[in-house]
Amino acid sequence: MLKELPLPTFYSPAACEDWSYRPSEQDLFTNGPLWAKVHGVRPSGSDRKRVHLLLIDLQRDFTHPHGTLYVGGRSGRGAIEDNRRIAEFVYRNLGVLTDVTVTLDTHFPHQIFFTSFWLDEHGAPPAPHQEVTAEDVRRGRLRPNPAVAAWLCSGNLPWLTKQVEHYCAELERAGKYRLYLWPPHCLLGGEGHALAGVIQEARLFHALARAAESSVEVKGGNPLTENYSVFRPEVVTRFDGRPLDQKNTAFIERLLTSDVIAVAGQADSHCVASTIRDLVTEIATMDPKLAQKVYVMTDCMSAVAVPDGTGGFLADFTPQAEAAHRLFADAGMHLVRSTDPIESWPDIRL
Repeated sequence: MLKELPLPTFYSPAACEDWSYRPSEQDLFTNGPLWAKVHGVRPSGSDRKRVHLLLIDLQRDFTHPHGTLYVGGRSGRGAIEDNRRIAEFVYRNLGVLTDVTVTLDTHFPHQIFFTSFWLDEHGAPPAPHQEVTAEDVRRGRLRPNPAVAAWLCSGNLPWLTKQVEHYCAELERAGKYRLYLWPPHCLLGGEGHALAGVIQEARLFHALARAAESSVEVKGGNPLTENYSVFRPEVVTRFDGRPLDQKNTAFIERLLTSDVIAVAGQADSHCVASTIRDLVTEIATMDPKLAQKVYVMTDCMSAVAVPDGTGGFLADFTPQAEAAHRLFADAGMHLVRSTDPIESWPDIRL
């Protein structure tokens, strides 16, 4: 029977709701190794089976109501409760988790999914929370901002217009999403880009108690493509056939060497869904049986649901998240809950 560990005394569930909460890093550096010694926790390098926890985009802009793109789900408390369960999962299973990798959605002021990138037919920036189609670009209902073209492609606005039309058409051809204009979020250097304090605390404590690597994967900086998935941008080609971006092959290969891959994070309907969907694709080309090592922690992720202020939603992607879960299960992955002991997860062998 696997030993679940106690929650450290410094951990406070109330901190999950505190935008400004930051852990005492020096205390973690001092006490992590001591805590491991008291509880008989060995360095991660000695693990016989490698368990990799992938935490997707648990940043303040997504996980707190003060954030610009808070993922509250239909309940309004989605990401807050998800962070609590994720932190407690890490602490309880610290002796089992070999690796913890966090991804960071990382953006700049002018990107194809921000309103600053576009002008409408009247020359004004569009409002967020709307879709852009290839037909919108063809008919001039929305067009790239010429001021952005000045530095992005040496002022070649016709080239940029062809590229964004191609981009929208490629998204529509793939059938996953249309281009969606989001409010500004996860801007590099801003408070919203940082990990939620309780997540930063848990990942650092794991790294220090287990002498583990604690990797970070940064995504989302290319101005001409979305990057919901940590494994690849949504579109990798330009309209002229040249490459726009590329897959994160090194991380795919590293992750798939693990014996167990557990996934949690935000948002269930977008970055989590895209990441796991890409993992399904990669596994299918290698060995479909590898899907059995993937565990999707469904109580540690929430869908984007944007309230309209009257009890409804401007946008609600919960059905898309539910459909993605069915796809993952059909591919052979396991849908599990973080509150269940790891040893009770189906097909687990540790």
